[in-house]
Amino acid sequence: MPHPYFLMSLLYLSLVALAALASILTGLEITPLFGSLKWLRVHLVTLGALSEITFGLAPILVTTLRGLPRPKMRWDIWLFLNAGLVLLLIGIPTITRALIVTGGTLVGIAVVLLIKQLIDLRPAQASSKNKGMEGRKFYITGLSYLILGGLVGTGLWLGWSEALRIASPIEVHVHTNLWGFAAIILAGLLMDLYPSFANRPLAWQRAVPWIYWTMTLGALGLIAGPWWNVSLFTVIGLVLHTLGSILLLVIVIKPLVGDRAAWTPGVWHLITSYVWFFLPVVVAPLIVARATDFPVQEISGSGGPILIFGWILQFGYALAPYLFTRFFEPDQPARLGGTWLSLATMHLGGILFWVSLFFPNMEQLARASAYGFWILSGLPILTGLWKSFRSGVQRVEEDQVGIWKNENI
Repeated sequence: MPHPYFLMSLLYLSLVALAALASILTGLEITPLFGSLKWLRVHLVTLGALSEITFGLAPILVTTLRGLPRPKMRWDIWLFLNAGLVLLLIGIPTITRALIVTGGTLVGIAVVLLIKQLIDLRPAQASSKNKGMEGRKFYITGLSYLILGGLVGTGLWLGWSEALRIASPIEVHVHTNLWGFAAIILAGLLMDLYPSFANRPLAWQRAVPWIYWTMTLGALGLIAGPWWNVSLFTVIGLVLHTLGSILLLVIVIKPLVGDRAAWTPGVWHLITSYVWFFLPVVVAPLIVARATDFPVQEISGSGGPILIFGWILQFGYALAPYLFTRFFEPDQPARLGGTWLSLATMHLGGILFWVSLFFPNMEQLARASAYGFWILSGLPILTGLWKSFRSGVQRVEEDQVGIWKNENI
């Protein structure tokens, strides 16, 4: 029963739109900047929407691919997760230590419980058809990185960084959550869901273990580098992670080559979202080399919205409508979300934000315009998700009324 998780993900996506609007107003100095707005935006997408989808969907995908009965709703996990998220999303913008620590602890408990649930989903013999491509190991690994990222993030308020000898704790926290948690979780979701929305299998299923290990070890290198202040680890990690991500795209794209009808806006959203994900591959060598020709530190510190909106959120533009239709409107054909307009405005926003990093004199206008285009791209998606949710709620109400009438006949 993923509906409670999907509802919460929908609420957080709605808050993302409001946070983007707040970014426009503060960027143009119409309203004052409050608290840590940039961190709030990041966590609304990663800890909010992405974690809710993962918690609701991962057990169902694992049991389906392994031929197991669908698991019961674990309300204890749901309560731990959402109580923790509420405290975090209040504590982050207000910079309240007690709320951040308590919220991080509750989320950590929820993640541990979900990992245990996924580990326990082991049949006597997995289906040979799906054994090589299932995303279970991706979910367990991604969630494990989320625990590490949460520990480092919470430790920023408790002095753990000094005790653990973390050279750059914020960078470790960001790398763990983005390259560790988000990237590996999205790879697992893409591999599990691809055959159903693309109506064809992935190419080269034997490549899946290579993708898993290169992304997993790559994320480890990206964490170890800033942890011990060893740039070589960061570079090796980035190369490994990038190779795994490229291989993932290859096995996704290859079956679609030559089929023009398959290249819908939703497919383009999925694939081109990785354009913004790969940008750090270009930026990282400049940071390592400490180049002075470009505002490298500004790019490193302020480039987060490109990853959050251009990559993760755009990935969600495609998958979220498909999932909501599958669960809330099962009698309707499920397709990847997105339109040509959402595709164009999403990428235009990314280009404008990227321009703002290199041209400080255009920063305010370029960033405000970027957030404006991102809001424009997401409104139809968000409207469609609410419509699917209302249809699902209405169907449940009608079923309950029918049951009540039958019981009273």
